[in-house]
Amino acid sequence: MQAPSLIWLDSEDEFPAVTHAWGADTPMPGLLAAGGTLDAEHLQAAYRQGIFPWFSPGQPNLWWSPDPRMVLQTGDFRLHPSLRKTLRKFLRTPGCEVRVDHNFRQVMQHCAQTPRAGQDGTWIVPSIIDAYCGLHARGLAHSVETWVDGRLVGGLYCVALGHAVYGESMFAHATDASKLALAALVALCRHHGAPQIDCQQATPHLASLGAREQSRASFLAEATRQQQRPAMDWQWRPVYWDALSPGLIS
Repeated sequence: MQAPSLIWLDSEDEFPAVTHAWGADTPMPGLLAAGGTLDAEHLQAAYRQGIFPWFSPGQPNLWWSPDPRMVLQTGDFRLHPSLRKTLRKFLRTPGCEVRVDHNFRQVMQHCAQTPRAGQDGTWIVPSIIDAYCGLHARGLAHSVETWVDGRLVGGLYCVALGHAVYGESMFAHATDASKLALAALVALCRHHGAPQIDCQQATPHLASLGAREQSRASFLAEATRQQQRPAMDWQWRPVYWDALSPGLIS
């Protein structure tokens, strides 16, 4: 199958409309453009339009906007019995805690060591880490972290524009540590009334936790509405667990 032409961006070019992204019948569905500048300013502009970077070492900057989009409605998160049991034990064990934005760069570095399913290497190359850390310095990227006895054992990082939350990557060095971080992110979002978390692309793991595909247009319409709301309070408070499951911490 012949691929359509690819839009190449110069350093200060604006992103094209997401409708220019390659379709489902192309070799790389969702690919929008290549090149351009990868820094905090351009990342912020990309996310406002539902665009994200994803490329491997040795490749140019590649920008994506897939259709359909994998999205977790925070009200649909499935707290399976096994995860509920793990979470209850975690909450009752001294030395176990959730932290937010305690060590954003370290979370990204751990995620870089955890390839996505079906990939041998990582897409979280040094330029990606630096760009997202720049976004974090602006208060627009956050990490949710699982700690045990002073050791970071799992976590995730995400982008947040207003109440629009865009999940990026997660890692676990202990059983269910990344799922606990995701549960905490869902609890935080529910507490603040953020209705959805972007998961970008479909995986069986995300589907098992309640994420579903929806059209890009539907996702972007809601994301645009949520971007207009004030920024959420990204400080972790144990009371947020009640938004996930009332009585969970009692």
